[in-house]
Amino acid sequence: MEQSNTINIENSEKTSKQIVKTAEISLDDCGRRIDQVASKLFPEFSRSRLQQWIKEGLLTVDGAIWVSKRKVLGGERLDICASLEAEGEWVAEEIPLNIVFEDDHLLVLDKTANFVVHPAAGNFSGTVLNALLHHCPSLNLIPRAGIVHRLDKDTTGLMVVAKTLEAHTSLVAQLQARSVKRVYQAVVNGLVTGGGMIDQPVGRHPRQRIKMAVVSDGKEARTHYSVLDRFQGHSHLQLKLETGRTHQIRVHMAHLGYPLVGDSLYSGRFKIHKGASAEFIDYLRNFGRQALHAAELALVHPATGEDISWTSPLPEDFQALLTQLNNEQSNI
Repeated sequence: MEQSNTINIENSEKTSKQIVKTAEISLDDCGRRIDQVASKLFPEFSRSRLQQWIKEGLLTVDGAIWVSKRKVLGGERLDICASLEAEGEWVAEEIPLNIVFEDDHLLVLDKTANFVVHPAAGNFSGTVLNALLHHCPSLNLIPRAGIVHRLDKDTTGLMVVAKTLEAHTSLVAQLQARSVKRVYQAVVNGLVTGGGMIDQPVGRHPRQRIKMAVVSDGKEARTHYSVLDRFQGHSHLQLKLETGRTHQIRVHMAHLGYPLVGDSLYSGRFKIHKGASAEFIDYLRNFGRQALHAAELALVHPATGEDISWTSPLPEDFQALLTQLNNEQSNI
């Protein structure tokens, strides 16, 4: 049986949470490692966090400090007495968020373009994370303020945020198990003849460090794609992520020879199909961002176990791009 006592401590700079929990190990767990048993008894915390607490002596067994790999007999008592500190020195900012769903456990955003998700060099403020901390200050105690996956600055659409440690652990596990459904729409240069699956590893570009690339020593990456429509020189695609590497869709499509419209980082020299009107060429040159939208998101609710899903309509600029493509097609 587990007992817990959680105390909120606030000061002028940051919030911390004192975690005091106790649980008794079942005899059925005899022979299992202590970190494995701790993960079972305290599922709201990640395995790595529990291992760190064991190492620091903040998670003890019958009052004694163990190593993570030591095996239990059953019947021992686990005690946690640890503090959760704010994850970073991020500042809450009152920035509007388009929240399409929220409860006590998670929230789902429909992100706009030109909106960085996480503070980094050159973008320490004005990010989704800063806005989240203003909307829900307790997120400063959740890893990365509850952000479990990201969208690029100029990619629009749906992303989920965990509001509790339990939800964070669950969502991270679902992403690692590749059970979260993430469906995108994109417009690419070139005529894609049919659907398929790209299975090419993605890692840091060997020479241009701001870019990712298909590299032999990269991380496993798979993208499924199908054709929604074809135009003169362009294709409207639906893409499903099996993995979620940085810039994965943009890198994979460029690798196939079908870079995203408006993707200045991966599209290379501007190309246009023969016979395109001057107005259309000017429109494409000034589209302003990669034509990529996270249109569908589905997952298992961390608390209820229910399958839940959301859809996001194409933003105005994406719809306008499709209209321009249709108009150009009809004028040929």
